[in-house]
Amino acid sequence: MHETTLLLIEVGALLLVLSVLGRLALRFGISPIPLYLLAGLAVGHGGLVPLDASEEFFEIGAQIGVILLLAMLGLEYSPRELMASLKQSRVAGLLDGLLNAVPGALFGLVMGWGWLAAVALAGITWVSSSGVIAKVLRDLGRLGNREIPVVLSVLVIEDLAMAFYLPILSALVIGTGLLQGSLTVALAVGVVAVILFIAVRFGKQLSRLFPAHLPEPLLLGVLGLTMLVAGLAEQVSVSAAVGAFLVGIAISGQVAHNATVILSPLRDLFATVFFVFFGLSTSPADIVPVLVPAFVLAIVTMATKTLAGYLAARRAGIGIPGRWRAGLSLTPRGEFSIVIAGLAVTAGLEPALAPLATAYVLITVIAGPLLARIPDAQWFKDAVRRRRLAAEARAAASS
Repeated sequence: MHETTLLLIEVGALLLVLSVLGRLALRFGISPIPLYLLAGLAVGHGGLVPLDASEEFFEIGAQIGVILLLAMLGLEYSPRELMASLKQSRVAGLLDGLLNAVPGALFGLVMGWGWLAAVALAGITWVSSSGVIAKVLRDLGRLGNREIPVVLSVLVIEDLAMAFYLPILSALVIGTGLLQGSLTVALAVGVVAVILFIAVRFGKQLSRLFPAHLPEPLLLGVLGLTMLVAGLAEQVSVSAAVGAFLVGIAISGQVAHNATVILSPLRDLFATVFFVFFGLSTSPADIVPVLVPAFVLAIVTMATKTLAGYLAARRAGIGIPGRWRAGLSLTPRGEFSIVIAGLAVTAGLEPALAPLATAYVLITVIAGPLLARIPDAQWFKDAVRRRRLAAEARAAASS
């Protein structure tokens, strides 16, 4: 059978299966993300029905999915809101790094993998998955909640921190000279600063370049600019997700509203492809030996990530339910963790690091959307209400 024909059959059949899984998830009131991941595992390397012809298609589609998720998340907020939130969340970003990077580093040392592997594992446990979290927040209808700017600030700070971390890690594990590594970091930071400056200072002028009421030119223009900036950002060792998010931030007004409407179907399609590819690129056989350590690491760092998000929301004056929503929403790790693990293993570090990272990410990505729903449960709301009434009673008694 011709390769293109086989690709069409594989992609078409898988999309039909995903449609059924999505309907099942909606019927039972759960996020479809875990089902998409399991579907990817079933058709990936070592799965039940491996799909070889379409792997490259899903890889490219996955990259587009992350870019669209972050760009459209950026469309929800103005440059002024972003800058105010970043300033407010600086301490929260530092706390987030300490609470989540340190456990990963200590885990690597306890496993006896050496300090370089520990540095890599610190990055794997530190950074949340912007793509997964964006999807979860949209599925749960929380994009307008008060805690969302806090969540976005933590994600953006993490992604911007990767502009420093990834070049430094590359220099350490590959043996790049200090000067070359410093130049790479400086270039990455400079690019982020330029994109952010343009977004904040010239956002309105940039929006005028796109015809708000002409759907086809608007679609092509916004999508083209987003992918162009994301690609340029990636070229200089900055996350493509950061570039896409900042493009979304820069576009405002009616253009942003209309772009959100016309890009939504594309985002839904490619976001699904992203989650499928994540499972598709993983061999279940590699996961089994490291499953227990991955579970231990996931439990510890999901707890520390929840604590970091809770404290960040408290500093921003968010109520107790919003604090829990912020903390639990941040638990999934994803694309950055896999990139870091791949970089470390390619450089000849601990071979078990890659399957551990894959198992760890899968656990957090499956558990994260389920944990994010807990604050909406009636038993949780009742518990928060009882705690608030008890605190008010103690305050009244003490006065």
